[in-house]
Formats: sequence, structure tokens, C-alpha cells
Amino acid sequence: MTRICALPADRLPLVETFLTGLECGVGDWPRDPAGADDNQPLETATMGSPSGELLRSKDWPHAPLHRISEHGTYIVTGATLHKEHFFRGAERLNLLESALLRRTRESGWQLEAWAVFSNHYHFVGFRRPGGEELRAVLKQLHGETAHDLNLLDGVAGRGVWFNFWDTQLTFEKSYLARLNYVHQNAVRHRLALVANQYPWCSAAWFERTATRAQVSTIYSFKTDTVKLRDDYDPV
Repeated sequence: MTRICALPADRLPLVETFLTGLECGVGDWPRDPAGADDNQPLETATMGSPSGELLRSKDWPHAPLHRISEHGTYIVTGATLHKEHFFRGAERLNLLESALLRRTRESGWQLEAWAVFSNHYHFVGFRRPGGEELRAVLKQLHGETAHDLNLLDGVAGRGVWFNFWDTQLTFEKSYLARLNYVHQNAVRHRLALVANQYPWCSAAWFERTATRAQVSTIYSFKTDTVKLRDDYDPV
């Protein structure tokens, strides 16, 4: 404790990250970003997760490509019926995020950013060659998650999803700004002080798999002018 108190103020965030990582089961000391190679992945402890095992067990996508795909790159928002918080709590958020990651991968889509909440979700992704149409992907995702949620809650025939909205991204700056918007969405909704503290979004994955230069570039894009259907109050 004496040694911690003697540290310069600019080193204390590293201590906080390390201690949080120990609490979550992620025991590696985080590398100092100031000394990191710009071409190497930026190592960050994933803070705020219910457990380190939850993070290790996720079916993460491959490393992000950070480019607009010729096959169509989209930002998508899905919302629950009447903005009800059907997915409140870790178990239900896990259910939704796991289904989103699995369904998009199996249908030939590459996710580059995502955020899942109690009454809506966002993601940025593109269809690989031969991938399914977006509407078909989301129809199955909504059907599967509604069925599993109703089974979990012991109800039958309950409507869970209202609709989804998608916008194709064709300009690089717009695309990069929306990547950052989705990565940082939990902070916008006041569910985390730092994006990678929220377990059900892509920020921790992005910071771990992207290079320091990529993280710095994406996080530098302003999001206050991004126009996106996001009038929700998740809890």
C-alpha cells in the first residue's frame, strides 16, 4: 500500500486496472500503453465483467478489418417491443449477445463492433461473399432469442422484438465514427465509465485484438454528430 501511495498520479490507472483484473479473474499485469509498439495489439484488462471465465468463453469474432466491405457494411439497431427491458440482468444479456455473435458468424457476417443492452442492441458489420441477407439473419436472431427468453421466463407466445433499422455505410469517416459510437455506447448510456468495463460490448475485444494505432484512430472519431435511433434508457 505504501508503494502504491508513492506512485505518480499518472500510474494509478494501471494499478486500478490490475486490481480489477484480479477481482474478475484476469490476473495479468496490463502493459503500459505509452510503451507499446504501435503495430502490436494493445493489451488491456477487461474490467467490470461478472467473471474472467465469462470473457474467456465468448465466441469472439476474428480481428476487425477496419474497412468498408464491397459486399456492404451496415450499422444496425434492434429494439424490443415497447422498449421493454426483457434482457435485464447478466443471464439474459449473455443469452442475447451469444446469439448475436453466433448467428452472425454462422450466416456469413463479420461483426466489427457491437453493444447489447436490456432493450436494444447495435452492431456494425458486413456480409461476406455468400452470406445471408441481413433481414433473414435478424429474423432468425429475433425468433431464436424470443423463444429462448420466453422459455427462460416460463411464458408462451410473448412478443419480444419490435423492429430493426439498418443503414449502409459508404463513406470511411462515417463508418469509423459509427464504429466508435457502438464501442462507446455503454458509456453514452451511463452503464460504464470506460467502454471496456461493460462486458456485453465489443470494446474490450477491440482493444485486445487491434493495434494501438487502430485503437487510437477509431477512438479519436467524434460521435456527437452521429444520427442513430438510440432513444432508449437501458438498465
